[in-house]
Amino acid sequence: MIIYIDMDGVLADYDKAFAEVRRTQPDIDYPQSLPQFFENLEPIVGAIDAFHQLSEKHEVYILTAPSNRNPLSYTEKRLWVENHLGFDVTERLIICSNKGLLKGDILIDDNIDGKGQENFEGKVLHFSSEPFPHWSKILNAITAMKL
Repeated sequence: MIIYIDMDGVLADYDKAFAEVRRTQPDIDYPQSLPQFFENLEPIVGAIDAFHQLSEKHEVYILTAPSNRNPLSYTEKRLWVENHLGFDVTERLIICSNKGLLKGDILIDDNIDGKGQENFEGKVLHFSSEPFPHWSKILNAITAMKL
């Protein structure tokens, strides 16, 4: 299977970092515009292990949209991947504003629309939703799939 995993909100804890900047610097309208915002995101609990586990049996890519508010996001996301998943995984990083353009079996994303997710030809697993609140549920669902 070809599996795409979103970065912000699925592998990396975007919401926590966003909330922290808003709390400590309320005058910043777009926390994601700050230098090193993306590079310094903490991994979501279970995400790193899940990525490696899925990579053992499937063709897994990171599919993330860039931040229009931060042109450094391209570089920072690349550095995050190397720092948390290893240099080799940087070759599996895809930065694209329209996720519906890619072909694959599964897209794991915390949003089901807005960046082309609604046009993805495979199955979208809505991370942090009721059926998939955390990584163990995602892993169980993929194991059970017969694609």
